[in-house]
This record gives sequence, structure tokens and C-alpha cells, in this order.
Amino acid sequence: MSDQQQPPQHQQKQPGDEHAMRPEPEYIRDSYRGAEKLLDKVAIITGGDSGIGRAIAVHYAREGADCVIVHLKESRDAEETKRLVEAEGRRCLVLKGDVAAPSFCREIVNRTRQEFGKINIVIHNAAEQYDWDDITDIPDDQLQRTFQTNVFSHFYLTKAALPHLSEGDTIIATSSINAFKGNDTLIDYTATKGAIQGLIRSLAMSLMDRGIRVNAVAPGPIWTPLIPASFDEEKVAEFGNQVPMKRAGQPSEIGPAYVYLACEESSYMSGQTLHLNGGVILNT
Repeated sequence: MSDQQQPPQHQQKQPGDEHAMRPEPEYIRDSYRGAEKLLDKVAIITGGDSGIGRAIAVHYAREGADCVIVHLKESRDAEETKRLVEAEGRRCLVLKGDVAAPSFCREIVNRTRQEFGKINIVIHNAAEQYDWDDITDIPDDQLQRTFQTNVFSHFYLTKAALPHLSEGDTIIATSSINAFKGNDTLIDYTATKGAIQGLIRSLAMSLMDRGIRVNAVAPGPIWTPLIPASFDEEKVAEFGNQVPMKRAGQPSEIGPAYVYLACEESSYMSGQTLHLNGGVILNT
């Protein structure tokens, strides 16, 4: 991958639009060859319209899975992800709504079962973040919103999906490097990612006897729409410089980790986190 930095840019709203990014993120490498590792599986992917979510969807489709793409309001990006999944010869259902609402999480599960008849993989990937220099500046309603999107949604969707999961099925969460090292300007976001770590470990223990595995991926700085939607132009231009590889990662470098955690090759792994972070050594 090139170590060239992205040019300065900023988007006014979260979670941001992939089609407006320069350069647009790479979601899968041309060299990636599917091997039917997820043949005929059905995956729900929150935040699946763009960024890491799009990468997961296209990798899963190339491995033979059908996908349910859940997004908030980025319809153009979501439709493009659907096109990409269908270009791999798999089916794709797009659902628009707010995963912070428990009723919508129940709707996701119901619509998925109506369309595909089953659920095998649940990907908790939707998130939002805000850049604040001082904890006293964080508005109360924004703090609540960050936890509702980043943590409560995991509970709501897991509760709704769990009665329909069976032995060999998997739940995968998107954590963050920030959960392990902290971040002085992403305080509430980092706190939610720490909560996710506790959740996946506890769920893994709770579901062990049922044969349902629960794991997480903790990315470092990845070039996704959330970045220009969260930071000013100067921070965006420098994004990724803080890690040993001196660059932001691409979603294409993250997607295969979700394939591994969902397929039988990772059958001896549960309650664990994969760290894809540009070479940062963490005391985990």
C-alpha cells in the first residue's frame, strides 16, 4: 500500500459519504480470491453502506454470503454497496434506519428472516464519533447519542438476533485501537469502544455452550467517511501519521479479518480481538 497521505478535506455531517472522499477508500483488493469460506451464509452488517462495512460486505459476497446492509441515511453509498455485492453474484437487502432504536433492530432481524430465512453472522459496525478537546465541552445529548449508537445498538440487535442463531454462527464487533491506548480528543467514543471490549468478552462466555462465537476487530486509523466527517481539514491531512507505518489503512486491509472471524478457520477463537493498526504494539 502507498504511504501517500490524503489531501485536506472535511464533511459537515456524520457518518459521512464515501463517494465524496478524495481519494475514495479501497474496499477490496483486485488480488483477493474468494474460496467459498462463507458459502450461503447470511450476514447482517450495520454501518454496511461504506468504509469498513462496505469492505466486509464485498469480501463476504466474494466468499459466497448474502448480505443485509444497514445504514442511517447514506442511500447513495448503500445502493453502491448493494451493486457491488450483487456483482459478486450474491443477494443484498438494504435497510435504512437508526440502530440506536430497539424497534428498528427488531425490524432488521424480522426483515432478514423474511428475505433469507436465516441469520448466521451479525456484524456490529455502526458508530459515530466527535472530536472534543475538553470533556466539559461534550454536550449531554451528544454523550447519550454516542453510547446509544455505539453500544446500546449492540445489545438491541444481539437480543433480537440471538434466538435465531445456532451453533457455528458468529457475532463480530468493531472495536478500536483507542479502547486500548485512549484518545485525548475522542473521549466518549473511546469509552464506548472500551465498553464493546467488555461486552464481547462477556457474550463469548455466555454463548460458549451454544457454540456461538463472539469476537472483535480493533482497527487503527482507517480511511473511511467517518474521518473527514469527524475532523477538520488539517487533522484529516495528517490522519494515519501517528502509527509506525506512517499512513492510514484501507478498508480492504480490514475486511479479510472479518472473513476469518466468521468462517470455520477461526473455530477455536472466541472472546478475542484482532488488532489491525499499522504496527502499534499494545499491552492487551
